[in-house]
Amino acid sequence: MCRVFAGQDPEGYRQINRSIRIDGHSTSIQLEATFWGLLDEIAESQGLTTPKFISKLYDEAIEINGQIPNFASMLRTTCALYLRGHRPSVEEQAAMKREAA
Repeated sequence: MCRVFAGQDPEGYRQINRSIRIDGHSTSIQLEATFWGLLDEIAESQGLTTPKFISKLYDEAIEINGQIPNFASMLRTTCALYLRGHRPSVEEQAAMKREAA
């Protein structure tokens, strides 16, 4: 079983930096390629660009929690929740698409 994990393509865990504008500031976020691929997929499912999705996620998390001690970790756990099937309802998706327009 470990061969499945150990034998994965190193490209999937290559570190990639992306510059995202959050709250009016340009911010560099470093994640593994696999996580960027998942975030791209999540954003597309919401009808948003990846930068817009990440910015909205940041704003909502600040509103709910007041602070985010490690935003890169939050993005990784967002991907894990997505893979586990935690997805927005149809109504939430429609609201996000309306806000994006």
